[in-house]
Amino acid sequence: MVKEIEKTGLPVVHMCTVVPISLTVGANRIVPTVAIPHPLGDPSLSEDEEKKLRRKLVEKALQSLQTEIDAQTVFD
Repeated sequence: MVKEIEKTGLPVVHMCTVVPISLTVGANRIVPTVAIPHPLGDPSLSEDEEKKLRRKLVEKALQSLQTEIDAQTVFD
């Protein structure tokens, strides 16, 4: 679906826990996340630390949307 949305001219970031799958399906902007059961969080962290983690991931995704790319790119 990511590739179809990008065909319309909208950049898309694929936030995922298994980067090789994102590469295989052809996602162009890939942001690795935490873990399969908790992609955008970590329940072992305190509430404040988890909020910082989530903010960091979302900011990385927003930055990737603003970055010009010409090939699949993983934003570590």
